[in-house]
Amino acid sequence: MSTLRQALYGIALLGALALLIWGQEARIDVAEGETEQAKSAAKTAREDADRNLQTANTLIATLKQEREAQSTLRVQQDQLRQGLAKREQTIEDLKRENAELRNWADQPLPDAARRLRERPALTGAAAYRDWLSGRGAVPTTSDQPAQ
Repeated sequence: MSTLRQALYGIALLGALALLIWGQEARIDVAEGETEQAKSAAKTAREDADRNLQTANTLIATLKQEREAQSTLRVQQDQLRQGLAKREQTIEDLKRENAELRNWADQPLPDAARRLRERPALTGAAAYRDWLSGRGAVPTTSDQPAQ
């Protein structure tokens, strides 16, 4: 019986060893599958990061251009303000020097010119269009009476 027992122990040991090898092979297959998924996720993350970097670089370049444009506009605005102040000073100097010009500048604007300068507070293009269409329309040249 000892030989039979040894043979059974040997078979049981081989079966256990085969079961252990099969379990390890299954774990290796699962680990390889997870590795492939991790590689795929890493590749996707890398592509997303590259896309985000390109977007960030584009936004940085656009921001730089807009800041340069704003700086240019500020310089132009300052130049215009200086020119306006200089013209206003010239007008005031001329008024002080010339009595006829001073009397002309002190007169009120004619009604037609004053109406041109009167405007309600408008917000948006639609309000401006409505305001323009609500005013008295100027007749075309063909509708004007003959003189």
